[in-house]
Amino acid sequence: MTLTFGQVIGHLTAGIRKPDGTVDRLEPGAPESEVQGIVTAFSASQYVIEQAALLGANLIITHEGVYYSHQDNREGLENDPVYRQKSELVASTGVGIYRFHDYVHRYTPDGIIEGLLRELEWEPYVERHLPHVSVLSVPAASVSEIAGYLKQQLHIPYVRAAGNLSAVCSRVGVLVGYRGGGAATIPLFEQESLDLIIAGEGPEWETPEYIRDAVRQGRSRALIMLGHAESEAPGMKLLAQRLALQFPDVPVHYIQEQPVYQIV
Repeated sequence: MTLTFGQVIGHLTAGIRKPDGTVDRLEPGAPESEVQGIVTAFSASQYVIEQAALLGANLIITHEGVYYSHQDNREGLENDPVYRQKSELVASTGVGIYRFHDYVHRYTPDGIIEGLLRELEWEPYVERHLPHVSVLSVPAASVSEIAGYLKQQLHIPYVRAAGNLSAVCSRVGVLVGYRGGGAATIPLFEQESLDLIIAGEGPEWETPEYIRDAVRQGRSRALIMLGHAESEAPGMKLLAQRLALQFPDVPVHYIQEQPVYQIV
């Protein structure tokens, strides 16, 4: 049976009201195109597009945008050589790219957080899922020990931590992507009696500075920042596993990129 781009997208978005101002769209590509293979990835980087072509996959499902902007604003890029070479690669491979951002964050639980928790083997410790955060009670461990565990499970070279690294934590809030800002995180410490928040990224002058003051006041509160991609890529890995089960006759691949930052 022929499987089309539109049928895959319909499966991914079924039962969810279209988010206002959504960035989720198929571009390039036509809904009636037949799927030869699927690749999922955190972003449709140059490497991911090249690998998709080598694998014979013609549909890339990416969480983040292709051209370096959340709203796909390409103004000022027209003459940029990196943009032009990447655009030419997309055109020459004939690949379709579906941005899958807003819908997956509206899954219950959030599909990206779910992938991170599964990668950490922390699903049994979930107390409850809220729209933007999952609240967990994990086995008591120091901030430093938890940081080491995160690096081990996610196969990443580093995380960034704020607070007393020797403090013992058990009540943890997990957020992904750009949800590490003060408005999203600071109220959770009091509302959910948290010891530690694990997030992707956020403004460095907000939650980290709050943690600095909390520790100075003698309060046991800590923060671990994984990085945006590092926190969200596991969700796209989980998506590939689920698509492979849903569409067993179509090759499905998850492509993992290397961390964008290096420790120097």
